[in-house]
Amino acid sequence: MGTGPTAIDVLGIAFAFGLAIVAMAYGIGPVSGCHVNPAVSLGVLLAGRMSTSDFISYVIAQVLGAIAGAAVLYLILSGKASGWTGGLGQNGWGAGYLGEYNLLSAFVFEVIATFLFLVCILGVTQPGSPAQFAGLAIGLTLTVIHIVGINVTGVSVNPARSLGPALVGAGSNAAALGQVWLFIVAPLIGAAIAGVLFRRGGVLSAD
Repeated sequence: MGTGPTAIDVLGIAFAFGLAIVAMAYGIGPVSGCHVNPAVSLGVLLAGRMSTSDFISYVIAQVLGAIAGAAVLYLILSGKASGWTGGLGQNGWGAGYLGEYNLLSAFVFEVIATFLFLVCILGVTQPGSPAQFAGLAIGLTLTVIHIVGINVTGVSVNPARSLGPALVGAGSNAAALGQVWLFIVAPLIGAAIAGVLFRRGGVLSAD
């Protein structure tokens, strides 16, 4: 009996992330706005579409959810008889990590990618936009970002997504925990820029 495939390629990973967000957007969007990303919540806050108290509660829930999700993933993968090295999709950069891009490349990519992601999110969710297509546009944008950036940083654009695997998988990948600061700081910067631009009604505003 064959062993079957043990990995999926970049396109498979990219579409897994993107389609998951599409499903969540339509599934829990009416409940919470599908806020599963602290960077997105920061952009929404700075765009004037969320209160500070809601932002704080959302971020706490996002981080706890990411840790719980990484723990569940660890339990599943640790049951594999062989071939698993303890990786949980941790983000990183430098020698030995995917394309071996340096810190500057990783930082710039995460800032710009998160900025573009927030431009899409804030644009398609503003008044007058076709809301029925918002989830699809957001998910496809995230897919494209992953196709372009997986080889650079593994793609974060979400501090919670990076923090969960880094904490849970610290025993097998201490380097990821040491580098996780970038995947908190850079996405927040990119999101903040987008949020401020939308709030100030610059070239990104529909008004």
